Amino acid sequence: MKKTKDRILATALSLFNRHGLSKVTLRTIAKEMGISQGNLNYHFKKRAEIIEALYFHLVKNIDESMLKNPSEEISLQLLVNLSTTIMNNFYKYRFFMLDFVQIMRENKTIKTHYLKLVEIRRAQFMGLFTLLIKNGIIRKEKLPNEYLFLYNRFQILGDFWFSSAEVLHAPISKQRLSEYSEIINQAIYPYLTAKGEKEYLSNYCK
Repeated sequence: MKKTKDRILATALSLFNRHGLSKVTLRTIAKEMGISQGNLNYHFKKRAEIIEALYFHLVKNIDESMLKNPSEEISLQLLVNLSTTIMNNFYKYRFFMLDFVQIMRENKTIKTHYLKLVEIRRAQFMGLFTLLIKNGIIRKEKLPNEYLFLYNRFQILGDFWFSSAEVLHAPISKQRLSEYSEIINQAIYPYLTAKGEKEYLSNYCK
C-alpha cells in the first residue's frame, strides 16, 4: 500500500513539475500510472491531499538540512550550504514555487502551516546571523532591523525567484540553479567583515 502511495506522489510531482497544477487532475495522474482513478482515490480522495503531502515532504527535507549542524561552530559555509540545499529542494518541487500564490489561495491547510513556518524560519536565520556576528563573519547591525530585513529579502527571493526564472528562461533547467544561487548568496556580501569577505572571495566568488 505504501509503495502505491509513494508512486502516486512521485508521479504527481513529475506531472505537476512538467505541466503545472491547472493541467493535472486525479484522472491525469491515474492515467499516467496505468491505474484506475478508483484505485488512486483509495489513497487520496482529493487532489489537494496530494499537494499537501508533497508540500510536507518538501518541508521535511528542508527541516532536515536546517538541523544538520546545530553547534555554535558556525561559518559562512553553513549559510551557503543551507541556501544551496533549500534551492535544490525548491527545484525538485518547483511546481509549488511556480504555483505558489494559487496554492496559498486555495489550500487553507498549507497556508496556515506556511505562515507558522515563516516565523520558525525567521527565528532560525536570526539565530544563525547572531552566531555569524559572534564568530566575526558578519558585522553588527548599523540600521534598525537590518538582519530581520535581510532574512525577509532571502524569503521573498526564495519564494518567487522561480517565477522570474520561468518567464526569462523557460523551461527552467537545473543548470540555472547555480546562477540564481549566486544571485541570492551575494545578498550577504555587504554585511561581511574583512574575515567574512576573505572567506567568501576565496571559496564562493567565481
